Amino acid sequence: MSIFGSMKTAVSGMNAQSNRLSTVGDNIANSSTVGYKRASTAFSSLVLPSTSGSYTSGGVQTNVRYSISEQGGISYTTSSTDLAIQGEGFFIVSDQAGTPVLTRAGSFQKNSEGYLVNAAGYQLMGYPYGSNPPAAVVNGFNGLEAININDFGMVSSPSTYGSFPANLDRDAETVPAGSRPSDNVAGATITNKSSLTGYDHAGAKVLYDFYYTKTDDNTWEVTVYRQDQATNGGFPYVGADGDPDSATKSTVTLEFDPDTNKLATTSPTSINITDDDGSLEGLNIEIDLSDMTQFATDFTPGKGIINGNAPSPITDVEIGADGLVTAVYQDGGRRAIYQVALATVPAIDKLLPQNGNVYVPTNESGVVTIGFPQEGVFGQIYSGALESSNVDIASELTEMIEAQRIYTANSKVFQTGSDLMDVLINLKR
Repeated sequence: MSIFGSMKTAVSGMNAQSNRLSTVGDNIANSSTVGYKRASTAFSSLVLPSTSGSYTSGGVQTNVRYSISEQGGISYTTSSTDLAIQGEGFFIVSDQAGTPVLTRAGSFQKNSEGYLVNAAGYQLMGYPYGSNPPAAVVNGFNGLEAININDFGMVSSPSTYGSFPANLDRDAETVPAGSRPSDNVAGATITNKSSLTGYDHAGAKVLYDFYYTKTDDNTWEVTVYRQDQATNGGFPYVGADGDPDSATKSTVTLEFDPDTNKLATTSPTSINITDDDGSLEGLNIEIDLSDMTQFATDFTPGKGIINGNAPSPITDVEIGADGLVTAVYQDGGRRAIYQVALATVPAIDKLLPQNGNVYVPTNESGVVTIGFPQEGVFGQIYSGALESSNVDIASELTEMIEAQRIYTANSKVFQTGSDLMDVLINLKR
């Protein structure tokens, strides 16, 4: 047995407990850090060759492990841009250089430039929401961009689609040709009328009058005019040149099934409004009429819905459980602007921690997979909530006491070895 060997083993033990105490210190210091994942120290032995008559002491080495896959508790806040993930997945954020990394720290706030930035200064990333929902790039960060709320302030969008159902009275009187609203003549017979507001390319409101006229049994005519072209509030409607023929008008004939009092299978289910609003493209709005009915009761217009919005400042941002970022405007309008994506890896605990409570993939963690919340393996997002650290203070204090005791015991081994060395030296004297 080597006395020097036993002393080195004791030093190895003290270093190992020092590393253990360091992870405990990190955990306690970050016990209030949003989304922090605790570190722990794993020990493994170092064995040196020995003989039957002489034992050679080895030592101990440590490896730091991170409980990244362990869920922290969810606590609620008053900020709609605070985000927490319940289940698997990481927010994709970027630093000032635009490098994407992963995090569970969702304490995002809008900065002066309009970006959603967390406490460490990382910007939340997502897919821009165009006319159609975005699609995730499963195996890469392509297509993602830093979410900027200011880009959508005071921006208008024209109406392109809507729905306007109604019940038409089956027992209404038939209106003869020549005096129907579609004829656009003074004194036209009005069976039923309702209106729907749309938006042009400049964001101005455009009111459209819908006329419903019974032309035969189970047959109705729906005619749409632009309200500001009405003459003294009624017929005829005229264009900018004063000619009724140039008025904005759309007409469709609906056929109803007398057995179901719903649209027949041969009937059109929508009406297209083509309106020259002064823009290069003009307005082309498709209004869904598929839920129209013809029961023997009074005319009852349904809830009209149409897209588009007027220019108005953003007053709030809402983020749904599916990651959809919706801008809420001062005039009550709403617009989907981004879709937050989540990322994961096969071996979550093998991610490499970096400053700012973020993680980067490694060869051991595996390839990054990207998707949307509530799809596949990904969890859901809670808005107005934060994920707490998964540090248990009681366990950390216990770890601290154990590390202190074992460190002291190792120092005693070192001290005893030193005393034995003194005995050997004194023999020489």
